[in-house]
Amino acid sequence: MATMRDVAARAGVSAKTVSRVFNDDPHVLPETRLHVEQIMRELNYVPNVLATTFRNGRSSAIGVAVPDVVDPFFAVIARAIDDLARQRGVATLLTNLGDDPARERDILESLLSRRLAGLVVAPIGLEHSWLKRWQDSTPLVFIDRAPVGLSADTFTDNDEAGGHLATRHLIEHGHRRIAYVGDLLELSTEANRLAGYRRALSEAGIAPDDSLVAPDVGDRRSAEAAVARLLARPDSPTAVFSSNARSSMLLLHALPAGELAVVGFGDFPMADLVRPALTVIDQDPDQIGRLAARRVFDRVDHPKRRLRKSNILDVTLVERDSCRI
Repeated sequence: MATMRDVAARAGVSAKTVSRVFNDDPHVLPETRLHVEQIMRELNYVPNVLATTFRNGRSSAIGVAVPDVVDPFFAVIARAIDDLARQRGVATLLTNLGDDPARERDILESLLSRRLAGLVVAPIGLEHSWLKRWQDSTPLVFIDRAPVGLSADTFTDNDEAGGHLATRHLIEHGHRRIAYVGDLLELSTEANRLAGYRRALSEAGIAPDDSLVAPDVGDRRSAEAAVARLLARPDSPTAVFSSNARSSMLLLHALPAGELAVVGFGDFPMADLVRPALTVIDQDPDQIGRLAARRVFDRVDHPKRRLRKSNILDVTLVERDSCRI
């Protein structure tokens, strides 16, 4: 496949001139434009979208890095970002960070080395000060979790308020033995949701019981083990607050049908179709994706703006049947 350098060599011009012709730069002489376009046709030149540049020299692609690309929450965010990027004629590069914080830096630097138009990150790492050197050249926007050691544009949910709202709702349905099932407690999302859970219990005069907290639920085996441990207690819980959509989906397989009331943090496809339909704290990932993409392109359009903002978005309770058991 012919490259821009091949076209430039055949036409006897610089690669920069070829780029200007392709991008319809009005400053190219008409006879030069006609000659270069003829060579493009002869060589069947197809430009690499990653090599196409903005006026400021960045790639015409926006990066999106999330923990799990098939997670319904992050999939909706990525789609929303891609929708806005398409309107700007920009491609979207989506990558999976996984669950190993030690790999985050290598993955993100691999993306950033492409001189992206911008990067949206749902971080998994515990230290992000190393990204400071990239901020002046690439707009960085964090979603879901705030970065650590870095001031950046951030769009996160009010996790503490969501954990409080979910737990208070179960208390209002008469439950006093409420378990917490979630992910790694080192994550800021989990820590804040757990804090909201504990605050709701304390406000109701219920002493938080750490033995009812079941973290590290990330697959069916860990979900089944957590449920078995909780139900084996002589004072077993009557309700569960599940702190994320993945944990909620795993619990649907592990919990005996109709035995415990459940409220989950984060909606997901078919949550309203399971029986009983799952009550959830709704995060609106489409809104998060749109806001993040707009912030990236706002930074592209106004590169001299330096003030970076942290935005905390409201969450809402969607009541269904699972909280009424």
